[in-house]
Amino acid sequence: MPQKIKASIAYGVGKGFSQAEEIIIDDPKGAEVLIDIQASGLCHSDLHLVEDDDDLFSFPAVIGHEVSGIVEAVGPNVSGFKVGDHVVASLEQVCGHCANCLNGQPQSCTQQYECVRAEDEAPRLSFPDGRAITQAFGVGGFAEKALIHENQLAVVNNEIPFDQAACIGCATITGAGAAINSAKVRPGDSVAVIGTGGIGLNMIAGANIAGASKIIAIDVFDNKLEFAKKFGATHTINSKTEDPIAAVREITNGGVDEAFEAIGFPATMKQAWDMLGVGGTAYMIGLAKPDATVELEINPVDLLVHQRGFKGVWMGSTNIKHDIPMYADLAVEGRLNMHDLISQHIHLNDINKGYEQLVRGEVIRSVITTF
Repeated sequence: MPQKIKASIAYGVGKGFSQAEEIIIDDPKGAEVLIDIQASGLCHSDLHLVEDDDDLFSFPAVIGHEVSGIVEAVGPNVSGFKVGDHVVASLEQVCGHCANCLNGQPQSCTQQYECVRAEDEAPRLSFPDGRAITQAFGVGGFAEKALIHENQLAVVNNEIPFDQAACIGCATITGAGAAINSAKVRPGDSVAVIGTGGIGLNMIAGANIAGASKIIAIDVFDNKLEFAKKFGATHTINSKTEDPIAAVREITNGGVDEAFEAIGFPATMKQAWDMLGVGGTAYMIGLAKPDATVELEINPVDLLVHQRGFKGVWMGSTNIKHDIPMYADLAVEGRLNMHDLISQHIHLNDINKGYEQLVRGEVIRSVITTF
């Protein structure tokens, strides 16, 4: 039978997140899995969705995509999960059988609609009066429970705490994945990371795991830069007080092999390009404003001679079924620092306050653990 649950609702652009409200969640059908949510992280991307009109989905909606929990029930077609499993969700929607999925690029799935219900089906989430509520990206994690397609879930080690597991579902797979999967950082490489929030810190951690020799953290907050050393940063640059391009070139004697932009600002995207060495590639991971543009002055001869690249990365080129359990195991083994990523635990009603703190640079990750 459908259940009553508490959830925070986003009613439109610029309206923030509501206090907990009672809504209805349906029973699992087909390949859906009902999750009793234990932790839900506040990723900056979700704030972006309620501040900018990206036209990605309709309101009202339950947002939130960094989710961990326990399987409560499964649909009749579910094969990889059982009641009691500890799981982590991802906003990466994967059909599993399109050309991109079969070619090892599930993050570029062309049939993502298979992970959500069709328009003519009953909604997964609704108000008590029957009105449908959008479940953002098929997750809807700012709630007590979530109904998620099995292809957006991965079973993880029972030893990892739920708050840490939740952050693996976005911050880690996006950040560490960008370094390990997308850039394929190699032992001895030099790396620059612009922006030391949750995703940036995981980029640093991923580059460290991959064996980079120089990992340069760049930010405007000294406390965050000092904190980045806990994740493997070997050098830090405060771009408010010194020229980051000149500083990077001095540290590396010419420029980095890989530069990662984790903020989404056109100015810092250009900085990532300008701090590359010969053969280097700049990777854009930060979510930009809808109307943002980057102006790069590229001399074709210079481009050819210096062999530089500029590339966008989506979700760390992640295969969630493989990568999420791997990162969870690394965290349990102490090889991936997830403990220091969590700044505070909050209540479902404290989402707006948590995002205000994030924007001011006071926290890295707030995680909802009380619903």
